[in-house]
Amino acid sequence: MAHSIVPASTKAPLLVCDEGLSVWGGVDPATGVIIDALHPQQGKTLAGHAVMMPTSRGSCTGSGVLLGLAFAGTAPRALIFRESEDILTLGVLVANRMFGHDMAVLRLSDDEYDRVAQQNSVEITPRLLTAGSIELSLSPVASDALALSDDDRATLDGQHGPARQLAMEILTTMASAQGAPRLTDVTRVHIDGCIYASPAFLTFARKMADLGGKVCVPTTMNAISVDHANWRAQGVPESFGTPASQLADAYVEMGAKPSFTCAPYLLDNQPKHGEDIAWAESNAVIYANSVLGARTIKHADFMDLCIALTGRAALTGVYLQENRAPRRVIDVVVPNEIDDAFWPMLGWLVGQAAPDRIPLIRGLENTSPSEDDLKALCAAYGTTSASPLLHIAGITPEADLPPAPEADHVSIVAADFARLWAEFNKGADTVDLVALGSPHFSARECAQFADLMDDREVNPRITTIITLGRSTLATVRENGVEKRLHTSGVRIVPDLCWCSISEPVFPPDAKVLMTNSGKYAHYAPGLSNREVRFGSLAQCAETAVTGKAPSMPPNWIPALPRNNPT
Repeated sequence: MAHSIVPASTKAPLLVCDEGLSVWGGVDPATGVIIDALHPQQGKTLAGHAVMMPTSRGSCTGSGVLLGLAFAGTAPRALIFRESEDILTLGVLVANRMFGHDMAVLRLSDDEYDRVAQQNSVEITPRLLTAGSIELSLSPVASDALALSDDDRATLDGQHGPARQLAMEILTTMASAQGAPRLTDVTRVHIDGCIYASPAFLTFARKMADLGGKVCVPTTMNAISVDHANWRAQGVPESFGTPASQLADAYVEMGAKPSFTCAPYLLDNQPKHGEDIAWAESNAVIYANSVLGARTIKHADFMDLCIALTGRAALTGVYLQENRAPRRVIDVVVPNEIDDAFWPMLGWLVGQAAPDRIPLIRGLENTSPSEDDLKALCAAYGTTSASPLLHIAGITPEADLPPAPEADHVSIVAADFARLWAEFNKGADTVDLVALGSPHFSARECAQFADLMDDREVNPRITTIITLGRSTLATVRENGVEKRLHTSGVRIVPDLCWCSISEPVFPPDAKVLMTNSGKYAHYAPGLSNREVRFGSLAQCAETAVTGKAPSMPPNWIPALPRNNPT
């Protein structure tokens, strides 16, 4: 059955994406061109097209980037999915409801999707899709199936003010589209929409703040786009620094805590097992569900604020116990003598193997990953999978959940790591920048890097930067690690992260960067337009000193045959 999720009328050529796309980090917000260097449709444009993809993936910021595309006139005319999809749908809904930009969002069955994908163009009305000789009737979303409490209805009637009313209107519209039976209370929220990815983010936040919006549950904030206290001294132009800091200020004005970290699980008072929370920021969502056993779907930017203003979220997805079971079992052949580079690489490969479903990873029962290893795994997994959850047998708290009856099996072997290593290391071996902290470094990682740099200094030709949250900065300042890092020539930048950094904080002359982050190795070519090298933390330290990336992969990764394409 074909469904009209957000109705609109349009006629457009088709762009069929073979894989899901993270619009944030994968699309140029000024032009609509796909810039994800690892996406099959790189170089194609969303602008003016009816874009088909199985579902979206990657960053929760995609909803805001989609709104920015609408403001810039470079948005698609329609989005057509075959799976459930929340992030881009929310962006379209906000563009339509708050700012009058019309785009259609449809969801088709597998057969309908495959037939339409063979055509060159589509014509869409609220009730009908026409593509060549194909005509599909479109069913609207049933809103009367969503049960609301008396307080929910009072909020919709405006009894708690206009900001909360608008938030509840958006929330209930999306909940109906998601098929949620009702809303549920949440105990805390993490805001991702504070990254200044386009002027649309500030326009949205300022409108909600001007309407008198105030959060009603404890709310933390993601990394922002500037070092809030120091951006002027760092040479950031007023044209960017002012709106970026104003965006952060708008959320603080509405009652959010200025935590400014993309790793909220590093803050005090972690969520508890079984706790219903509402987090945005993909790596944090995956970590909270997978490692902590808390419950949150991957909330899109803007929805995070709507939930913070109401304290309510749609009871759907992995909030429900029956939706937390694995639907793909992945057996991993673990090489001997792995180092910390194994974990982000594994996360990326697992996401590629399970792009649209929850996996159970087996074969790691005899390993002992640290919290930082799991952080790196979850972050890289979020770049290639739309799923908000993974299980690791013998390690994560819900790994004993029986796989769903339809679950299938795949394997990840040593050759997969070799191919990914080659993909992540296409850059030249002369490195100009070592980029650490994606997600934000923990105090432990800072101390480890300080140990690796002990009695050594960063090469004068190299810039080495660690990004971290304010809470972590306070810890390393108190325990002396900050001083040790500074003595070695390492720069520490709080508040922002590598996924939101811009020149001149990002060294303008740097042509090749090296990172230990699988997430940033994936996104950096598109975000920074630089060449990338990837390696372990120890290899990053060595590169910071020598200026050269390692010429060979670590011993635990086998060499690829010379005729094997990368």
